[in-house]
Amino acid sequence: MRVSPSVRAVQVPDENPMHPQSTNIYLVGDDQVLTIDSGEALDRYRWMLRGYLAATEKAEIAIAAITHHHSDHSGNLKWARDIFDAEVAIPTNGRRLLKGRLPARGVRKLADEEVVELNGGVRLRILATPGHSVDSICYYLEDEGVLFTGDTMLGSSTTTVGDLAAYRATLKRLVALPNLKVICPGHGPLVEDPRERLQAYIDHRNARETQIIAALDEGEAKSSWEIMLELYPDIDARLRRAADGNVRAHLRQLEEDGRVRAYPGKPRRARAAKTERQAAREHEHERVITRAQRLQGATRRAQLRAQENPPGEEWIEPPRYAAR
Repeated sequence: MRVSPSVRAVQVPDENPMHPQSTNIYLVGDDQVLTIDSGEALDRYRWMLRGYLAATEKAEIAIAAITHHHSDHSGNLKWARDIFDAEVAIPTNGRRLLKGRLPARGVRKLADEEVVELNGGVRLRILATPGHSVDSICYYLEDEGVLFTGDTMLGSSTTTVGDLAAYRATLKRLVALPNLKVICPGHGPLVEDPRERLQAYIDHRNARETQIIAALDEGEAKSSWEIMLELYPDIDARLRRAADGNVRAHLRQLEEDGRVRAYPGKPRRARAAKTERQAAREHEHERVITRAQRLQGATRRAQLRAQENPPGEEWIEPPRYAAR
């Protein structure tokens, strides 16, 4: 889908309730393009990218960039390096969060206010926008008014917040950008009323804070989960932990500001043997998944190689034909 003269969107349908409607990959520039985010390490994202680039764009990925480290945005960085020999561009503080997902070579760190220049005079400014995650960045193509936000802003819902104070500062920075025409979010439809939506995000956080204070003014101390159930009575149950995380982000800021009092909880004691067994299971699952992916790739390659040679498994001597 064409967004602006230099930008196209590849919107991959997604049924995950945390990723409303679609997970989005953006292509910027021509011929040797820059991608912003590349989906999870799943074939459907890779097929979409390779198929779209080959059939529609007739281009290759020169730079594979991400907005933050979460795996639904960064899962294909090694793949992009292997297939396209693409340079990989990550947030300057993202390397430690991307352990196991980066290629050995060709990684570039992007700092706040740095400019990435592409062919044809296309210039993207990097904006450090923490809040959703500590390493979140946005890319701003000011000449065309296009802002790429990753999960800092979504297309059809609010997002999860890790650090509320940082997130509020981020929203104020974005709403003041000059020439802002459209937001390209990490998930969901494009945002065609960017300033209004950013202001709505600001107002929503302020309203949620007021609701939390009101819930606590009722008297007895409450857990974040109890507050969440009160504030989100009709939420999809699969989103409850995400909503609880946002409530906790508000409570942390309110506590830091001296507006609420926190009573320490009693953490569950993890037994060493149980923790070791769980870690061993997770390691085994990862090993099996990795082996399955390698076998799947090897099978595909073998099937392709088989097309190059006659079917020797069927014939010792194949039939021959001659003219009458």
